[in-house]
Formats: sequence, structure tokens, C-alpha cells
Amino acid sequence: MTLFEALRVPDELSARVPAEQRGPGLGRDSVRLLVSRGEAVSHRAFRELPVLLRPGDVLVVNTSRTLPAAVDGRLGDGRGERVVVHFSTRADSGHPGGPESGGARWSVELRSPDGRGSTRPRPVAPPGALVRLPGGAEAVLEEPLDGRGARLWWARVSGARVPALLHRYGRPIRYGYTERDQPLSAYQTVFAVPSAAGDGSAEMPSAARPFTAPLVAQLVSRGVQIAPITLHAGVASMEAHEPPYPERFAVPESTAWLVNAARAAGGRIVAVGTTAVRALETAVSPSGAVRPASGWTDLVITPDRGVRVVDGLLTGLHEPQASHVLMLEAVAGREALRRSYGEALAHHYLWHEFGDAHLLLPC
Repeated sequence: MTLFEALRVPDELSARVPAEQRGPGLGRDSVRLLVSRGEAVSHRAFRELPVLLRPGDVLVVNTSRTLPAAVDGRLGDGRGERVVVHFSTRADSGHPGGPESGGARWSVELRSPDGRGSTRPRPVAPPGALVRLPGGAEAVLEEPLDGRGARLWWARVSGARVPALLHRYGRPIRYGYTERDQPLSAYQTVFAVPSAAGDGSAEMPSAARPFTAPLVAQLVSRGVQIAPITLHAGVASMEAHEPPYPERFAVPESTAWLVNAARAAGGRIVAVGTTAVRALETAVSPSGAVRPASGWTDLVITPDRGVRVVDGLLTGLHEPQASHVLMLEAVAGREALRRSYGEALAHHYLWHEFGDAHLLLPC
């Protein structure tokens, strides 16, 4: 059970469009910033972030690009029920999903179109169900991703390479609280870097969305260092609030060195987003140092597990029942999180990927 089982966020606090579309002269960084220092809470603008950090601090950022991971399809012979396929994660030989023999194997979620451009949950199709995709591609459902439930399934995709299929026919995953479709560029962060293999995140690593190139330049000029990691985020659950599934990640040698050097010199390690926390904490050695690492992570960070190298976290505002709240509690503590979310509700902060930001720092 999470900290906020009984807490509900009013619908009007869902950010329906990006900040830069809410009025003239606004940019991505025109969002509010809730700041938690221990149990003290203050209200700032995101553009003030450079003055809230110190020279020698390190921001750990996720460079994964967002994929246009939603593709229309039909069950059966192509005249069956319309569905939307959310492509989540590509399997490989290092993943329990196994190697890609006989076609690419991807974890997918089938959803029903809601008539407003977004989707709603639907009962899962049976094993062996065929989904016809654009351009002559097909996906065959094989088995549930794991024993937690039947939302995500492994599917064998044939007739097209999935990255090419997504970029030709796909669109960003969109949920019902948003007002309208947005271009893929609206879901990319300033830190996103293309992958040679076409890999990326099914959903945007949204904590970094408010950053702009000028703001990054200000941070660097003040002595704040930027350290990249990559974690390709899969499809989240807006309804079931499940723990995160295994995800592909990489912590390069340069980032491991920079984080270790900063910690030795007294700098703070501030992760930008829960994906950065998960990747960095996966790469911690038994001695407490960060080491270069890559592969798959199934790490779930809870208050009992705690964090070993992350001192602070810059993130969005999460649904109270989401499993990510446990990670926030591990970083900041229960009472600090309780106070900050109470303040966010009282001051009408906006939730979700286009919403306001939350900076959690130690006292």
C-alpha cells in the first residue's frame, strides 16, 4: 500500500496541453516548481532551478527518445474489432522474453479507441490472437509478460521491423486526460539522443520536459554538471498502478566517474526522473560506488530498500496510488512527501507529463 491510498487528484488538475500552448510568450519551462527541502516546502518557478542547485551538484538525465509507440490495428482478419497497440519493450537474448527468432518479440498492450483520440482499457485477447497492423505487418499474442496480470503480453511481430513500423504509422501514446493529439516533438526532451537501433521509450521520460537549452546553459555556467544515462521506459499503467517492469538501461563510464567524483567532493546527485533513479541505483556496486553498467534492470525502489547514491530527485507529480510514490518516499521520507503533496493540491499544481515539477532535496 502506498502513502496516499485515499488521496484523489481532481480532474481539473490534470495538465491537458503542454505549458507552451497555454498562452502567448510561454515556453516549456513555464511551469511551477514545488521544492521540498526535508519537510519544508516552498513554491518557485522552474526557471529558478539554477539558483536552487549548487556548484558541484550533478543532474543525472535520461537520454532516451520517445517513440511513436501507439499503432492502430484490427483483431483477426483485418475486419475485426479496432484496437490500438501500445508497443512497450523489445525483447532480446538478455531479457526473460527471449531472443528474437521467428520475428521480433515485443511486449504490447491492446487498448480500445475511445472516440476522442485516446484509448481505454479492454479485455485481453486470448493467446494466439492475431492483430493486423498497417503495411501488412502482423502481431500474434503469445503469453502474458509475467504473473502479475494480463495487461502486457509478449507478441511476435512479423512483416515489418517494429522501429520502422512505429515511425511510419505510429503516434505518441496519449491518455484521456489530455485535450488533443500532439506532435512527437512535444514528447521529446532536450536531452533525447537518437538510438542507432531505433530503440527508445514507449512513454516520455517527462521529468526532463521543462528543460530548455538556455536553462541547461545557465545550469552549466553555475557549475552544475550534467551526467547522462539511458533507460528505455516501457508502457506505464494509468489504471492498474503496477510496479515497473524490467527495462533496458545503460550507465556509461563517464557518468559513473562523474557521480563518484562529485560525491567524494561533497556534491549532491540529483536524478531527473524516476528512470534516472532506477538506472543509477542499479549500477551501484556492493562498495557503494557507481560502476558502468548496461542490460536489463528489474530494480524496484521502496522505502525499505532506500537509495544509495541519489541525494535528490526532480520529478513530476505522480498519481497518489502509483508505485513511483514508493520511490519518492525512499528519497525524501514519508512526512516530507505527505506535506509536499498536500501543498501541491492546495495550490492547484498540475499533474501528468505536461504538468508542474517537484524538486526533492535533502535538508
